Amino acid sequence: MFNNIYNGKKVLVTGHTGFKGTWLTTWLLKLGANVIGISKDIPTTPSMFEELGLKDEIKDYREDIRDLSKIIEIILSEQPEFLFHLAAQPIVSTSYSDPIDTISSNVMGTANILEALKASNHKCTAIMITSDKAYDNVEQVWGYKEDDKMGGKDIYSGSKGAAELIIKSYYHSFFKHKDSNIKLSIGRAGNVIGGGDWARDRIVVDCMKAWSKKCSVEIRSPKSTRPWQHVLEPLSGYLNLGELLYEDDSLNGEAFNFGPRAEQNHNVIELLEDLSKYWHHKDINNAFIVTDNIPFHEAGLLKLNCDKALYFMKWQANLEYKDTVRFTSEWYYDFYNLDKNILEKTLEQISEYENMAKDKELNWTE
Repeated sequence: MFNNIYNGKKVLVTGHTGFKGTWLTTWLLKLGANVIGISKDIPTTPSMFEELGLKDEIKDYREDIRDLSKIIEIILSEQPEFLFHLAAQPIVSTSYSDPIDTISSNVMGTANILEALKASNHKCTAIMITSDKAYDNVEQVWGYKEDDKMGGKDIYSGSKGAAELIIKSYYHSFFKHKDSNIKLSIGRAGNVIGGGDWARDRIVVDCMKAWSKKCSVEIRSPKSTRPWQHVLEPLSGYLNLGELLYEDDSLNGEAFNFGPRAEQNHNVIELLEDLSKYWHHKDINNAFIVTDNIPFHEAGLLKLNCDKALYFMKWQANLEYKDTVRFTSEWYYDFYNLDKNILEKTLEQISEYENMAKDKELNWTE
């Protein structure tokens, strides 16, 4: 997998206690990496990171990425060979209630990671993760390409667009030159679902919490369409990008979208109906209730064009929509209803994902 590039390597993951960070940390450990994590706290209760017992498997720093001196100290001390930057304030609704925290986390936090890399200037391959919401979304029916305009109507989107500008300026000012030992690329993805997410104001999370208590869930935007993808899809892209950037300087400074096939676009109602099948609802009408309460702006349509990743990296999505739904619902159902080791379930899903990719002869499985 990934040309065995991560085996024995020192890999730093910021935001490692979050949803995507926990899946990435678990996969990196499976690939034989020595993982270092930086997160300011455990962001949710329950916590996938805690449920999987990962604290004892990695070097676990609890620091805020907004503390520049601490971040410089850690990166100078650890000298990671790879860095995946995921730490962020990720909730759109929180950006309305606390815009300054969102901006400082997502913009200054990103700047601090880049400044620490500049200060260290050891040989390091850095993948900076932003979001599909970094694009200025005008709800166009075709997907956004990597050179489309950054922007955002809400604070969260604006913070991600601003982070992109900071990354770009650091690259051109410091990391593009021959005397820099830092190589970086940007990964953008969105609408990620999967087991182990307990962040608030996310439709799948709300469903799983409600259904675990045999309650109906309230949904705000039943006809909003999203290109749903399982969390392992963009993570395979990030890991693939890290591998190729490590080996190929021509990808330095490039940004890549990672998303599902076009046929994975489904509205919220369709997604919930499909997820509910794994929860044995006798009457689908008991699974959810539609409400008109929309307290903040939500885009009706947002999808990415991933042709660049296919052309330069030979990367493409692995799972079909039905598998995305199955992976997600089965993980939560096992967690809430079965006496099963959830670390084993997570590793089983990673292995199944890898095997499905092997059968498709995807480039990163070599």
